[in-house]
Amino acid sequence: MVENEQANGREPGQKEAVRLTAVPETALWTLHQRATEARRPGGVLDDPEAVDLADRIDFPFAERFGTSTLQSLVQGIRVRCFDREVEDFLTRHPRGTVVNLGDGLETQYWRVDNGRARWISVDLPEASELRARLLPAGPRQELVACSVTDPAWTERVDDSRGLLITAEGLLMYLRPPEVRALLALLAERFPGATLVFDAVPRWFSRLAVEGRLRTHGYQAPPMPWGMDARERGKLATAHPGVAEIRDVRPERTPGPLGAALALAVRLPVLGGLRPTVTAVRFGSPGNHGLRTAVSTG
Repeated sequence: MVENEQANGREPGQKEAVRLTAVPETALWTLHQRATEARRPGGVLDDPEAVDLADRIDFPFAERFGTSTLQSLVQGIRVRCFDREVEDFLTRHPRGTVVNLGDGLETQYWRVDNGRARWISVDLPEASELRARLLPAGPRQELVACSVTDPAWTERVDDSRGLLITAEGLLMYLRPPEVRALLALLAERFPGATLVFDAVPRWFSRLAVEGRLRTHGYQAPPMPWGMDARERGKLATAHPGVAEIRDVRPERTPGPLGAALALAVRLPVLGGLRPTVTAVRFGSPGNHGLRTAVSTG
């Protein structure tokens, strides 16, 4: 890390001042949750890069976002859902490409990279510039400063050795037509690829749009798109190339909080109102044989 600091014109140990607002600030919120969970004894997430990064940033994380064991645990469980999908993909396609949409300050590369895959981060220019300063790209990493809704970024992607696309903490901030258009774009451009994304339920989306999601001194930005778990099948209407829709359920987590969360996922009433992680596999446009499945840890 000393080399990175010197390359960025900072003295070793000097913190990087970061100030973001609205949706871009969620990159700091999620970083705070990951680092908090990684620091917690017995936590579900091993993420030393997130801990180091949070320590290198001059930002009042605890004062701004508060500290909640439940919030950090939930975020850690969500992150592990994505990590498992990437790990499985890299086992099957060791030289494949992983595209992270709306990457922010995500540190997944350092958690699960296999030393051979290619990684592409696609984010808005402001977020990409910040990532380039704080998490400089290595030889197999590429940063693309582009809106995920702009098809231009797809021209930078080589899917010949397998392709996995992730959208973690992203789609809820897009408008419903944008989500539908993005699914159609991916189905058209990358047959055979898989998209893994998370979604908030509709009731949570409404609260965010109404400005009623406030914890500590932080108010979550509007989340125009929500999807209840029981609506997952509707994703197939975005494009005939949607070949499989799979529910990615969390791993079993030890402790009373983990047991309560596992029960909530499986109860019909609560399970339908929970945040979800979904994997969508794209087949050929003529493939209408939609398959639904559940993936558990």
